[in-house]
Amino acid sequence: MSQKVAIVTGANRGLGLETCRQLGAQGLKVILTSRDAEKGQAAAAQLTAQGMTVEYHPLDVTNEDSIQQLKNTVLERHGRVDIVVNNAGIFSDPKEPWTAFSANIDTLRTSMETNVYGPFRMCQVFIPIMQQQHYGRVVNLSSGMGQLSEMNGGVPGYRLSKTALNAVTRIFADEARGCNVLVNSLCPGWVRTDMGGPEADRDVSQGADTIVWLATLPDDGPNGGFFRDRQPIAW
Repeated sequence: MSQKVAIVTGANRGLGLETCRQLGAQGLKVILTSRDAEKGQAAAAQLTAQGMTVEYHPLDVTNEDSIQQLKNTVLERHGRVDIVVNNAGIFSDPKEPWTAFSANIDTLRTSMETNVYGPFRMCQVFIPIMQQQHYGRVVNLSSGMGQLSEMNGGVPGYRLSKTALNAVTRIFADEARGCNVLVNSLCPGWVRTDMGGPEADRDVSQGADTIVWLATLPDDGPNGGFFRDRQPIAW
């Protein structure tokens, strides 16, 4: 079998970059994507210098043409897509105030565009390729802040978008069933990244562990689940 090809979105730093590093260390061919070309190229060069097979490609998940260009380039160069890690995400809620009562609807729209519609588009474009290959793994970076079972107030844009992303996981997991395409969500925990901040209790290697586990599941692995630390958690 040819070397597996993995696409990671929002991968010029933090969890995305660490996911590329861990997948590359396992011998996969990694397509590192980001909106910022300069930072993305530097990140890819860093991993390539460590002996990994990593390519950079620009990607704005809110732009359908950008996603199609990525698809065309990857298929032209490699002829396959085996793994998609939907890592690109934003935290658009302002720090003060964080309440639903004062939330700006435009903030919610912005959150949904990147955190939900972006992964939705990626699934629409790349899962059919996986179905034809009879192999694929899709990993959606969600959050415990999107758990309905433990939902409370504050940061409505981020919470709503991650809850909706979990619905994206469930929908595509069901519709792709029977083709060895496994679609799952995870919460990486509170990780020391630009988004998580310096007070977070996990480093990026810990945060990326479950991402990489889901990205490389065996054929009898779970489908349509929500995980933290490789264990299922409540929706």
